[in-house]
Amino acid sequence: MINRTKIAIIGSGFGGIAMAIRLIQSNIHDFIILEKANDVGGTWRENQYPGAACDVQSHMYSLSFAPKADWSRRYAEAPEIYAYIQNVVTKFDLKKYGQFNTEVLAAKYSEDECEWHLTLNNNETLIAQFVVFASGPLHVPQIPPIKGLEKFKGEIFHSAKWNHQYDLTDKKVASIGTGGSAIQYIPEIADKVNHLYVFQRTAAWVIPRDDRKYLNIEKTLFKKFDWIRKLHRARLYWSNESRVVPIVKPHVMKYAQKLAKAYLKYQVKDPKIADKLVPDYIMGCKRILISNKYYPTFNKENVELITDKIQEITSNSIITHDGKEHEIDCLIFGTGFITDPRIYLKNFECLGENSQTLQNAWKDGAESYFGICTKGFPNLFQLLGPNTLLAHNSVIFMIEAQVEYILQALEMTKITNSDALVIKDEAQDAFNRKLEKLFNNTIWQSGCVSWYQQDGGKNFALWPTYTWKYKQEIQKIKQSHYRLLYKK
Repeated sequence: MINRTKIAIIGSGFGGIAMAIRLIQSNIHDFIILEKANDVGGTWRENQYPGAACDVQSHMYSLSFAPKADWSRRYAEAPEIYAYIQNVVTKFDLKKYGQFNTEVLAAKYSEDECEWHLTLNNNETLIAQFVVFASGPLHVPQIPPIKGLEKFKGEIFHSAKWNHQYDLTDKKVASIGTGGSAIQYIPEIADKVNHLYVFQRTAAWVIPRDDRKYLNIEKTLFKKFDWIRKLHRARLYWSNESRVVPIVKPHVMKYAQKLAKAYLKYQVKDPKIADKLVPDYIMGCKRILISNKYYPTFNKENVELITDKIQEITSNSIITHDGKEHEIDCLIFGTGFITDPRIYLKNFECLGENSQTLQNAWKDGAESYFGICTKGFPNLFQLLGPNTLLAHNSVIFMIEAQVEYILQALEMTKITNSDALVIKDEAQDAFNRKLEKLFNNTIWQSGCVSWYQQDGGKNFALWPTYTWKYKQEIQKIKQSHYRLLYKK
């Protein structure tokens, strides 16, 4: 069966929802949201582990055109964010545009018709003039290859696939990984379990979370006087933007690092454990984590930090390279997500002009034009594409800027009576040369390896400077940077 639509949005997380709302507000209703799961929500539908919360302030981690005045606290927890998404979807009646339990298996561009043919998992084909990738970069769990993993007979799951039916009470639990998810669930489960082994490959810099509940009077003022809410949001935005300074000037970060180290030493009573928790790289080179609960967890008698490498897993234990065997009932992976699109898109065939695959276009590293358009792939847009994730502010800001740009692209085809547009090779290449220069002398070039980088060290994930500069750069689409295409 073949169906048609003007715009196909792939994914119903924040990106897909933002795109859909702005299309409706622009009086464009001929679109479909394709979602592989049975509901909206993206990251916040999947990540419902104990303690799951956002590390960006609530009023910044929400859509400017769908505000929420009554956030319960400065840093919202996953259930509240998920409820916010559901409320926004209801308010704008977005589910009528949704096609759920529908995964896109392949996408092929027709040069004759200037349209995309999407192969779906229900044996249907959807033909769309425009396609928006809004699936996000953090949705494929990373499971490290460990010898003997298949032999383990106990309970095993990833933080993004938390088994809420499994009772951790009085169990011996191993947590592998000490990233953003792990530092949130580890403190929450520590008091439940009999013993908790925290396997740390690389220590993370952790700073305090300036969290608190919003007072009722604050929520009332935010609701009654919208300018107060907007002022609060603006203050949060600019305070977050200031974090770019130590990123682009690593010598400044050294002072913040001293404070972070003092925070660690103050919170962890055992000096030997504290020493193991001190990273061996300059702060900011990898993701900086925020928590008030993580470090004190290591003061508990039933929590053990293990820094020896894992040698193998048996049916009921983990054996480390020092020869010690750690008996466990449950194994939890807090190992994050596969972020390199060349890997997480490996089973998704995307064919552009001249039948070029996106995999091949990105074989030497994912590159695009402002993370939105990729040369050789007409009428294909991406939200939070290469080099548009952030280490200092809210990605919602980036999503909104990209959505407005895509609306301009749609309008350009309408004004020029063209059927498709594609970024010129020289425009994309010039942008990426400029981007490479921006990374010079930043903290990410200080020598450590992180998920921001692909093999060889190139940073394909982050925007390396202020977000207001990004928005300024894409405020107005430049027609001269595009080739306009017409049906044959």
